[in-house]
Amino acid sequence: MVSAGSNTQGTPVPEPEGFGSGLVDDAARRDAALPDFDWAALPDGVVRGEFKAPSGTLATIASGDPGNPRVLLIPGATGSKEDFILMLPELAAAGYYVLSCDIAGQYESADAGPENLVPPREHYDYELFRDDLLAMLDAGDGPAHVVGYSFAAVVAQLAFRCRPEKFRSLTLISCPPEPGQCFRGLRFIGWFSGWVNSRIGTTLMIWGIRSNVARVAPRRLRFVKGRFALTRRASVVDIIGLMKRTPDLRPALAAATLPKFVAVGEHDLWPLALHRLFAQSIGAKIAVYRGGHSPSETSPYQISRDLIALYDGTG
Repeated sequence: MVSAGSNTQGTPVPEPEGFGSGLVDDAARRDAALPDFDWAALPDGVVRGEFKAPSGTLATIASGDPGNPRVLLIPGATGSKEDFILMLPELAAAGYYVLSCDIAGQYESADAGPENLVPPREHYDYELFRDDLLAMLDAGDGPAHVVGYSFAAVVAQLAFRCRPEKFRSLTLISCPPEPGQCFRGLRFIGWFSGWVNSRIGTTLMIWGIRSNVARVAPRRLRFVKGRFALTRRASVVDIIGLMKRTPDLRPALAAATLPKFVAVGEHDLWPLALHRLFAQSIGAKIAVYRGGHSPSETSPYQISRDLIALYDGTG
């Protein structure tokens, strides 16, 4: 763990800068008034599509003028592109072309997987997800703003280390804040996470989601449960195993000069102290929103507001 006040090389760094999360403004009021709605229904101006990635066909949704600067929103394990559905119109209205996808093996991208690679592989691995993201970055002109959520925040870091010139900025939502066996830092259950294999971990994770431990609204829960009918269980098992081997990318991020942003819910799976240390170690802005592990769902307007401010400052 990085000590407070220093990065991974022991060099003193400033405290991470808070970024709008304490504002009581129109965005905060809109988030507080979010209704329960049908998450499968696309807002006006959001369209469905497909992207041919190295691992197979990825289902996408997009909004905005394709000629505008790009924003890629990448969901995590057991998630989907719809986790950002309220953010797409906000970012598009601010002058960006916004694209989100289901990652390989998940929801409507369930047919994408390691058997489609050349040569085929047996398991989902970091390189598969990284190369899919790099292919999306290469499909458009110039660099893009990249937002990775949870597991995809690690994938986004790997893609950045490989091709930093393709990134205008890097935003990490609910990112595992420690390398290695990242579940060790979880609230309450971290102490025994090292004893649980990936299959059992997947079973516990899915049970928690189906049991509505996070207490999400009924229509949201119905949508989340419905995704499991398509999501490949093997992909979730492999991802849980990968997260037990989270690479330490803090030195590469700390040396990078692009805008960096860490966004997290105040009741995230990991303690806020770990997220603050992580943001500090990489020199990122940080914002803490109401809610838990899914601030893109519970605070979409505040995150959109903060992303727009971040992007407007990149020049």
